[in-house]
Amino acid sequence: MVKIHTVGGFSEVGKNMVVVELEEDAFIFDEGFFLPAIVSMQERDRVMTERRLKSIKAVPEDSVINNIRHKIRAQFISHAHLDHIGAIPFLSDKYNAPIYGTPFTIEVLNSLLQDNDIVLRNKTYSIKPNTTFYVQGKKKKYKVDFISITHSTAQCLMIAIHTSKGAVLYANDFKLDDTPVFGLKPNYKRLREIAKEGVLAFVVDSLYSGSERKTPSEKIARSLLEEVLLTIQNRHAGMIVTTFSSHIARLKSIVEFGKKLNREVVFLGRSLDKYSSAAKRVGIAPFLNDIRISKYRRQVEKTLHHVERRRKDYMIVCTGHQGEPGSILERLSRHQLPFKLNRDDNIVFSSSVIPTEVNKEQFAKMESRLKKSRPRIFRDAHVSGHAGREDLRDIMRIVNPQHVIPAHGGLDKTQPMADLVAELGYKLGKQCHLMGDGQVLKL
Repeated sequence: MVKIHTVGGFSEVGKNMVVVELEEDAFIFDEGFFLPAIVSMQERDRVMTERRLKSIKAVPEDSVINNIRHKIRAQFISHAHLDHIGAIPFLSDKYNAPIYGTPFTIEVLNSLLQDNDIVLRNKTYSIKPNTTFYVQGKKKKYKVDFISITHSTAQCLMIAIHTSKGAVLYANDFKLDDTPVFGLKPNYKRLREIAKEGVLAFVVDSLYSGSERKTPSEKIARSLLEEVLLTIQNRHAGMIVTTFSSHIARLKSIVEFGKKLNREVVFLGRSLDKYSSAAKRVGIAPFLNDIRISKYRRQVEKTLHHVERRRKDYMIVCTGHQGEPGSILERLSRHQLPFKLNRDDNIVFSSSVIPTEVNKEQFAKMESRLKKSRPRIFRDAHVSGHAGREDLRDIMRIVNPQHVIPAHGGLDKTQPMADLVAELGYKLGKQCHLMGDGQVLKL
């Protein structure tokens, strides 16, 4: 029997964690944060511990798998976003099982460990995308596939573990971008090979399953950025761009357009340093090698002092696209940094507001403060990293699973995926399974 434990990420958007149990062995897929709770905790500047994180429901409630803890043989990380990797420093050592991820993902994990002064007992292994390898169970080895897929950070994966009943394919998060501006394309060839062998269960990102669209390629976001950055009429004014720090492809476009404008590009903020440094260390982002990055308060202030005097010669790339308390743009909006915004400055949001109440509220407050300085504000030079409804229809036809488990949110996110697969002939409760946190599906 195959049992799929939906530990976290099925009653909310975040704290993703799934466990696949196969008789005497079990395998963890992702251990993530619930980011709104983390933002609130950081506002209070509290030290992170497992107990505190669980008290505010910021990490998966993995006590639901205590009875099979001894069976865990490996921990797999699909990608480097905090809602998939953030809880690993606090939960993973409870399991006597090595951790596997792509080189970039493992570098980000190492940075998180360093930030929290944690040394893991379990070994970590960097595995390149599009690699097939084996992990040891109690009595036998299991074949695992790390399959390249596109998303909004580097080296993202779909992960397949092969069982005697067919593969369990974990696809949380992804989009189908056949023309990425950075990194590998989706490995449709390997997905079709696995489908031919048989997919028992498909755990699938359904965040935007209710959005009647195909998610545009990252090249569209690049074009939107180009349109703003290279054609605005006050190009000699200050220029500030903010985006997701983990979005290495987007940072590549921003840097390249900055150079076209003959501006020196400077990065400001801790999370930008974290993800950019990880990308540089694994050799996937040579375009970042000559970028000045300031992460500490005095470094940031010194850089801004210099930039303000010659603002037409610089492009600032900074944190704060969600209005996060303490981020660079949020502090600029409060006049807490030595850079005075004025009516000629350009602020470009290469991002969208993550649709949670906390995010929407803090962004609105920041934007209101920014507008008092009357800069030009450009919103939504961005495309999503998640599959839309028509992408999900395509991936279902490629994978052709026996069972579907919509993931990445509560029923408001997963019900539209259930409706979609019903159109494809799947019966709810028999072949399509709407799960909640802490539940178990037996196949």
